[in-house]
Amino acid sequence: MSTDKWYLPKELSWLSFNERVLQEAMDKSVPLIERVRFLGIFSNNQDEFFRVRVADIKRQIMIDADQGKTNGAATLLRDIQQKVIALGDTFDEVYKELIVTLARQNIFLLNESQLDPEQEAWARRYFDNEIRAYLSPIILRADIDPVRFLKDEYTYLCVGMIKNEKRHYALVEIPTDVLPRFVVLPPGKSRRRKSIIIMDNVIRLCLNDLFAGFFEYDDIHAYSFKMTRDAEYDLSDQLDQSLLEKMSDGLKQRLTALPVRFVHDRDMPPEMVQGLVRKLRIQGHDAVMSGGRYHNFKDFIGFPNIGRRHLVNKPLPPLKCREFRDSPSSFDAIRRRDILLYFPYHSFSHVTEFVRQASFDPAVVSIKMNVYRVASLSRIIHSLMDAASNGKKVTVVIELRARFDEAANIDWAKTMTEAGIDVEFGVPSLKVHSKLCLVTRREAGQLVQYAHVGTGNFNEKTAKIYTDFSLLTANPDITNEVAAVFDFIRQPYRRVKFNHLLVSPLNARRSLYSMIDNEITNAKQGLPASLTLKINNLVDKGLINRLYGASQAGVSIDIIVRGMCSLLPGIPGVSDNIRAISIVDRHLEHPRVLVFHNNGQPKVYISSADWMTRNLDFRIEVSTPILDPTLQKRIIDILQIQLNDTTKARVLDQEQNNHYVDRGNRRKIRSQTAIYDYLKALEE
Repeated sequence: MSTDKWYLPKELSWLSFNERVLQEAMDKSVPLIERVRFLGIFSNNQDEFFRVRVADIKRQIMIDADQGKTNGAATLLRDIQQKVIALGDTFDEVYKELIVTLARQNIFLLNESQLDPEQEAWARRYFDNEIRAYLSPIILRADIDPVRFLKDEYTYLCVGMIKNEKRHYALVEIPTDVLPRFVVLPPGKSRRRKSIIIMDNVIRLCLNDLFAGFFEYDDIHAYSFKMTRDAEYDLSDQLDQSLLEKMSDGLKQRLTALPVRFVHDRDMPPEMVQGLVRKLRIQGHDAVMSGGRYHNFKDFIGFPNIGRRHLVNKPLPPLKCREFRDSPSSFDAIRRRDILLYFPYHSFSHVTEFVRQASFDPAVVSIKMNVYRVASLSRIIHSLMDAASNGKKVTVVIELRARFDEAANIDWAKTMTEAGIDVEFGVPSLKVHSKLCLVTRREAGQLVQYAHVGTGNFNEKTAKIYTDFSLLTANPDITNEVAAVFDFIRQPYRRVKFNHLLVSPLNARRSLYSMIDNEITNAKQGLPASLTLKINNLVDKGLINRLYGASQAGVSIDIIVRGMCSLLPGIPGVSDNIRAISIVDRHLEHPRVLVFHNNGQPKVYISSADWMTRNLDFRIEVSTPILDPTLQKRIIDILQIQLNDTTKARVLDQEQNNHYVDRGNRRKIRSQTAIYDYLKALEE
């Protein structure tokens, strides 16, 4: 089974996902400020796409050219660029529409030429008092190499100063790391009218204040641009360097990696564009794109609401889990029965409280945890440091190669080591992506283990935005195997057998194949056969082929995919029995869930692993079975609510048109709201 037309390139599928994000900005039923923020999410996603996916294709093209090979990488890159341009055009149209719609709500996004005299005077004072101190222009002389210092997370102004025929160019970094991008102007005569100016435009207004006295010019003007670097890096193989030192070197390499995209104001003069392209050493396969006046739209994620409350989503207060609420301690609650939490519907404080209590509980002997991404002010990490101070044996496996969190994790590794925590860096050839915590207590003279197995990170910030499951259990069938995972991380060459957990790269792929094959066998014997899969990304061809085979055998397959999906439903004779949808709404869908019918004895798993080759073969990932029938039913109910979504679900098909699910005569169901109501009823 290798027909290429049965697989959608993952990069085009990813762009299809980001188009669904853009649809949220277009959706008039979404509160207005949230629509503006979705523009920021879309833009941030596009940046990461170029830093990772496009950069990878570029490298493949260069490798093939060096080896005299030809393949489809160059064609794929052209297809990507066409789709990116089309999405960019749609983005510009949506942005213009939203600016008009904001004005109807008396919220005005002004540029420097639209200020009245009072606003201009205030903006100049703001520049003097707040902004000027953070601006250090770089003069583009012949000996200056901007690739060495430009950052791919920032917007820059390229300033042109003209005196007769002589031109000087300078680069000014917009200091969004220390100041807000959106500056709320004081109210004028009309209290109803609210005005915002972007910091870029305050700087444009005050260019003379910045450069006069240092340069002579008859004309001065500024145009914005940004560049995106390759996010990959090479690590030194020198044996005398620690992994931590290697990671630091790798980050330095990323800072000076060549750009893979250059986006500029479409009004930028051609000679300025050409000069920057030359200075930035943009290659033939790099994307040089013209766009609107503003770049780094990712900052729009934080667009302020200075209007009425109905312009943002109505809050959904996090739910308190009944079992924890009615128990004197987290350990009492977990000892009585397995507990399943679903964030952000449930409060993530249950997890932070579990770790906090473990940090000082006299009965706790040790704590072990995997760390992939944590919040910048992580209460969990501080609780672990408190535990070490209290004499507990604390072991943290921190993944230094968590993309875009490497620098933060290096700092955390140093901080935890200084606090007395035993910090480990996992297996050199495998990223540790599992979401595990294991607490060991001494109870009645016996050592008893309590485990957390989740689909998301130990991150208080993202737990308010991402949907994720966490299982907390004292069941020895699970806790003993969680302990075995930590042993495997420390001694990866020791043979370990798992009877319950699916652990990549040891038994996960083989077990998944086996469970799919079991559904195929049941279908061929005329028994009910089905599986439901909720995943972020589905691109592994081995698993896709297995699902195609199951469909051909008559297995009914429902898939909920947030992002990339290389599987194509509805191919006659291949995937007729596969239905796939994607849900994009106020929360980012993040959990991985597997439900196998198993002839009426369902097997239900939550997992840290997407169905990608890297997650199955090159990372340490953990899927845990949900053994409690009540919790199994809860997960199945939640998945069914999502499969019945008639508001935010899009159909994934061969055309990738992202059509919303046809509601027909069915009632309107918005699954994220319906799930909140479902869980609220259970907890009350």
